[in-house]
Order: sequence, then structure tokens, then C-alpha cells
Amino acid sequence: MANNAAKAPQASLFDDALAPVSAAPLAAAHEPHPAPTGGYSAKDIEVLEGLEPVRKRPGMYIGGTDERSLHHLFAEILDNSMDEAVAGHAKVIEVTLDADGGLTVRDDGRGMPVDPHPKYPGKSALEVILTVLHAGGKFSGKAYETSGGLHGVGASVVNALSETLDVTVWRDGFEWRQVFSRGKPLGPIERLGASRKRGTAVRFVPDELIFGEGAAFKPARLYRMARSKAYLFRGVEIRWKCAPDRIHDQTPAEATFHFPNGLADFLKERTAGIETVTDTFSGRIERTGEAGAVEWAITWSPAGFGEADSFMQSYCNTVPTPEGGTHEAGFRAALTRGLKAYAELTGEKRASLITAEDVVGGAGALISVFIRNPEFQGQTKEKLSSSDAQRLVEATLRDPFDHWLTAAPKAANSLLEFVIERAEERLKRRKDKEVARASATRKLRLPGKLADCSANAIDGAELFIVEGDSAGGSAKQARNRRTQAILPLRGKILNVASASGEKQVANKELADLLLALGVQGGNRFKEEELRYERIIIMTDADVDGAHIASLLITFFYRTMPDMIRAGRLYLALPPLYRLSHGGKTAYARDDAHKDELLATMFKGKKPEIGRFKGLGEMMPAQLKDTTMDPAKRILARVTLPRSEEAVEALVETLMGRKPELRFRFIQENAEFAADDLDV
Repeated sequence: MANNAAKAPQASLFDDALAPVSAAPLAAAHEPHPAPTGGYSAKDIEVLEGLEPVRKRPGMYIGGTDERSLHHLFAEILDNSMDEAVAGHAKVIEVTLDADGGLTVRDDGRGMPVDPHPKYPGKSALEVILTVLHAGGKFSGKAYETSGGLHGVGASVVNALSETLDVTVWRDGFEWRQVFSRGKPLGPIERLGASRKRGTAVRFVPDELIFGEGAAFKPARLYRMARSKAYLFRGVEIRWKCAPDRIHDQTPAEATFHFPNGLADFLKERTAGIETVTDTFSGRIERTGEAGAVEWAITWSPAGFGEADSFMQSYCNTVPTPEGGTHEAGFRAALTRGLKAYAELTGEKRASLITAEDVVGGAGALISVFIRNPEFQGQTKEKLSSSDAQRLVEATLRDPFDHWLTAAPKAANSLLEFVIERAEERLKRRKDKEVARASATRKLRLPGKLADCSANAIDGAELFIVEGDSAGGSAKQARNRRTQAILPLRGKILNVASASGEKQVANKELADLLLALGVQGGNRFKEEELRYERIIIMTDADVDGAHIASLLITFFYRTMPDMIRAGRLYLALPPLYRLSHGGKTAYARDDAHKDELLATMFKGKKPEIGRFKGLGEMMPAQLKDTTMDPAKRILARVTLPRSEEAVEALVETLMGRKPELRFRFIQENAEFAADDLDV
């Protein structure tokens, strides 16, 4: 029922290892060691070599093994060809989905290097690229000024997760070929004969052992991904071809994508038939030196864009960044400052009300940047974190936006009025909610243990439900008193799925929770009576904490499902581990996240690793930085799937009155628990 919720960590394997060891006489040094306790010894320590870490933990590299992650393989190979195009070495990229499900990406670039690698005797550079993590030509900036690949990880990860991967290279006057299976070469690189062609073709078939039996690429998704890449770089032509047997929708079997106007063409297609306030503001500028390039397109609509009031799609080095980042922040800042500056010139004083939310709230926008050495949050690059990108976008858009506004005063005035109206509507909604919340507070008898927030507005107000007074004390010190309220609960609350109605009514913890929220349960629940915008369950990152969270989610699901449907219920994701080395500190949500940090941020180092036994053990500053600060934290929104019958059946099985249902569920799913425990 929760999206992206972290796994509940299991009991530590290292509890015994942390116990003090008594000193032994030197004479005993050569005596046989006693048999290790608990069956845990050196033979249990696995050393993963080559690409085995990728196959063992694919989620660390591509996000998971679902359909989205499967198609991420295509994105990685396509990104490599796009890097060749952006660097000016390739003009045509061909994408072909064959009848057997194999996917080929071919470009007319320089071709992967095939000469012997100086650090790996007996191996070609091609084999090193495809079998060694963090091997590639994108580190120094000599081969590529900008790139979208995973910096030496992408091609090898695709190789590791493919049943077969077949690479053909045309380079240095010859055709070369090498074949791999599940990351391992089936033979050395072969020189097939003379050729005047140039470029690289990569054909791969995803491994069903990783992605599941029947896992296959979706033609419609591949088609959209290929087309969007062509929009992102005007100098490339992408040719799409798909075997007719693979198509089960309206996706064409063949197509050619080439868009000389780039993102402007993209936005024109995206907003076809939609009324707009102004013409599209678009452009592309390359900054001299190492600054990079920025391309953008934006328009505004009073009626919204289909199902959404607004949208913003962003990219870095042709890679989508669905969670935004610094380039989007620079885009919003440039537009907001430019519009306010224009309002000052025209004497429009109401423009002081405008925020970035008002400017982009009714906009359809696309922003693409090309920068050297981009920094992303996460391995799959969903959010750009490079501070240089924000400065680049702001500096690049400043003059073009000013000129665009002053060149068409009528359109500029229409846009300014549109944005000011949105700002006034936003302030009116906030005022109405402040009045409603203040009135509710005066009428309510709030529970004494609730540490309420001081803000009257519902927008931005958050209630953290925590377990116990110890965690409550830390949370009260870590919170933002203006917007964050804390409600400690005593232990595990009543399981409403198995308790009688009388017990539920008589339960003080549940009664206090309803009082704090300002609502009534059942069919008397009204979303507008909620006193907080977000209700956040914050429990320890252990099994007991997961159980308490499950009980609370069950309570909200049975008592006020409309609150969950409205997207108001969240899970906080506190860390389980603290890793520190040489002044660098990081926090891990669970064992998998800890392993990821050890393999990336602390690679080759031995950081000090501390395990939090509960929220109450965390210093308030740590709790704030990792779990409560909106600028740094990660929340998991609790949602309901479309099939609520399935949810009801699951709740009844896991939380209901029949223990035999739980026992059967455990028996049927024990193998998955074993996988998580690595036993």
C-alpha cells in the first residue's frame, strides 16, 4: 500500500561481533580456532567479482527489475549513441526491435575502441568497456565534452543483465565483433574483414533470469523514448524499425525522427489544439568555454494541459530528469525574476505577490541542458544536483526572456495578468484555509501530548505520528515549530482489523489521534476538516517500527480511506545506518542502501558504520537532517491500488481475526523473505 517504502531491516548479524573479546595468551595463538558460533564464518563471506554485483543487486544500478527498469537498458545504450551525436561524430542512429525480442541500437559514430587496453593485458578496450564497471571514455572530458551515460557503468550493466549481447564495430578500416552472455565474453574480439563503414551496433536480449519469464520490450515505449531523444538534439536523425509481430497497438513499424527546431517542435506537438496565453518562448544558446548549452520552450494555458494544470519536463545531456533538479530551479528563477522586472518597468505593483509557483503553475515547459561532469542524485539519474546548472540556466535565460517580453508588450501584459491572477487565487485559498484552521483549533479539545505547530494555514502543515515519548522528544527538538506538529503514541495501537467496534471507540490512543486531526471517522469523515496538509507516520527503521506503521495504515484505511486517496498520508524513511569516513558522512535507509553507499560513495574505504536502534537514539540535528527537513528528507506516499477488493483481501489476511490466513500467507511467501534475508 506504500510507494517506495524502505524494507524493514532485519535483526543485525553483527550483535555478537560487537561484544568485547577477552585477551588470550600468546601461546594460544597457534592453537586451532574454535568452531564459529551460529554457522557464520569466513566461508560465508561472498566476494563478488566482475559484473556479479550487478546481477546480484540490479536495483542498485537500474532501479529494479520491473518494466521501467527493463527499458532503462535501452536508455543506457541509446545514451551512448546520443553522446556520439552530441559530440559531433554521429548523425544517424538506428533502433530496431526484432521478432525474437532482441533490440539493436546502431550509430555512425567513431566506433568503440578495439585496440588492446594498456591496463588489461590480453583484452581489447571494447571488452573492458563491456565487462568492467566504471570503464569508459567519459571521465576526463577528452573524448566527450558532455555525456549522458552512467560514466562507465551503463554499457557494462546492460551486458551483465542481458542473456546475450552482440557488439559490432566498424573502425580503423575493419569490421570487428564480440559476443557476450550474462556479462561474460563467449570468445575474444574478432576482426571480420575490411570495411569502409564506421560506427557501433549493439544488439542485446534482456535476461529472463533477472527480469522474469516473458519480460519483453514494449514497442510503444521504445518508440516514445527514441522520438524524445531526437527532439533533444537537432543534429541527429533517429530511424525506428520494429518487426510487425511485436506490435500490438498503433505504433508504426517504421519511422524517421528529425526535428530541426528541437524542443520548440516537441512543445508544439505536446500542446496541439490547446489555447495558450502567448506564443511559445523558446531558444537554444551555447555558452563559451566550459559552461555548456541550454535549450528551452515554454507556453502558458488558461485551461491547463489535458489532465494536468501544468507540466515541466527536464533533461540533462539528453537524459530525462523526472524529479527535476538544479536546472529546473534556475529556469523557474529566471522566469520569475524576468517577469517581476518587466512588471516594475510597467508600474504593475501587484507583481510583488508573484512566486515561482505562480509563474510555472499554468505553464507547459521543457528545459534541456548540456554540461560537463553532471552530478545526479541516485544511480539512475532522475534528479540533477549540479549547482553550476542553476547558474548556467539563470544566466542564459536572463537577456532572451527580457527581450522577448519587451518585444511584444501586448503578449507580455497578458502573461503578467495571467500570472498575477494565479497569485491572487493562491493567496485567497491560503487565507480561507487559515480561517478554517483557526476556527477548528478554537473549537477542538486537542490532546495534551500533541505539540501543535504555530501556523494557522493548512498548506504546509504536517503532523508527525511517532512511537513513544523518547522519539517524541527528539522529534519535538528537530521539528520546524511553525509547520510541524508532533503526536507521540504509546506503543502499538489497537489493530482495528480484528478489534470490535466497542474497543475502537474506547481506545484513547485512537481517540487522541482523531482529535489531533480534527476529523471524525467512518462515513462522517470530511477531508476539508483535516488540520494538516500531510499526515506522516514516523516509526523506527526496524521490524517493530514497521509493525506500528502497518497498524496505523490499517487504521487510516479502515477509518478514513478518502484521506489516503487524496494523497495526504505518508511514511517517513528514517535511516538505519550512519556511515562516516574522513569528514564525509552519509545515512543509509536499509542494508541495500548501505551496500550501495559502500560501493559508490565509500568505494575502497572502510568507513565507521553505526546502527540506530530507534529514533530516540538519534540526535535532534540528525533526525532533522535525515528525516524531517523537507529540503533533504524522502517521504513515501501511501496510495491505494485500483483494485480495492485486493487491498481489502490483503488487509483481512495480514491484519484480520483469522491467524490461519496469516500462516498460509507466510508459508506461500517464505521464499521471498529468505531472499531478503540472504539466507
